[in-house]
Amino acid sequence: MEFFKIRRDIPFMRHALVFNAISALTFVAAVFFLFSRGLHLSVEFTGGTLMEVNYAQSADLNGIRASVSKLGIDDVQVQNFGTAQDVLIRMPVQKGGNSAQQTDSVLAALKAQDASATLKRTEFVGPQVGGELAADGLKALAFVVVGIMIYLAIRFEWKFAVAAIIANLHDVVIILGFFAYFQWEFSLPVLAAVLAVLGYSVNESVVIFDRIRENFRRYRKMNTVQIIDNAITSTISRTIITHGCTQLMVLSMLVFGGQTLHYFALALTIGILFGIYSSVFVAAAIAMWLGIKREDLIKGVVKKEGDPNDPNAGATV
Repeated sequence: MEFFKIRRDIPFMRHALVFNAISALTFVAAVFFLFSRGLHLSVEFTGGTLMEVNYAQSADLNGIRASVSKLGIDDVQVQNFGTAQDVLIRMPVQKGGNSAQQTDSVLAALKAQDASATLKRTEFVGPQVGGELAADGLKALAFVVVGIMIYLAIRFEWKFAVAAIIANLHDVVIILGFFAYFQWEFSLPVLAAVLAVLGYSVNESVVIFDRIRENFRRYRKMNTVQIIDNAITSTISRTIITHGCTQLMVLSMLVFGGQTLHYFALALTIGILFGIYSSVFVAAAIAMWLGIKREDLIKGVVKKEGDPNDPNAGATV
């Protein structure tokens, strides 16, 4: 399905050096903010108090956030849990207090707002548990990266695998750089969004790489730069349809999903935009710089019997 078809190839690779320089500067800036400011980790990673509260009617999440904030508790997470009457509240531990005192003060504030508020359970997440979650998240990220590299190396060629994983890590680091610079809260849903972006971004790279391999078989007189430009141009319509629809869905979560989905949708929005950019101007360009050529993707070049000087003597089988 195509909304439009571009008749003339767009010379993307002519500007590859400029866009790669921009990508490198953006990447370095993201790394700098990660080391200088760090991530604003949520309760799941740092430890804190979790409360489950039940109401007689649908809970007012904004009112609950306001009531807890008045107690001087920052970075509180409030979301529905199962039903509209059940609410899950996550709070960091306050200095100079303990979990029990914090729970009592919050419950008192909630009852002052709505007398039907009933505490169903309370849990304390220690820093050690948060550290284990952070370690498990890093392991999950590492497994995804290694799996993508193995898949691409088997399906295409190691140069494509290196190019794609550099582009994907470029997307991940830039997302983390945004969260570090603006000090947005980094929670488990945001980590899930980062892992989703890895898979989503590599999908676009695979589509372009597959078209490049197909073009090497189809167009014998084109050089590598022309092959890559044609592959990217011929997939633009598909890119606009796929990523446009996905971005509309993510933007709807960002606008209408409320506080619970805000940072999750924000991470996906940034990841999708940079994923499109990196697949074209990072992954394809790096594959070109690594010297990808026809022989890397089409194996078994033999010559037909006949005149060795005949330019048509070579054939691919």
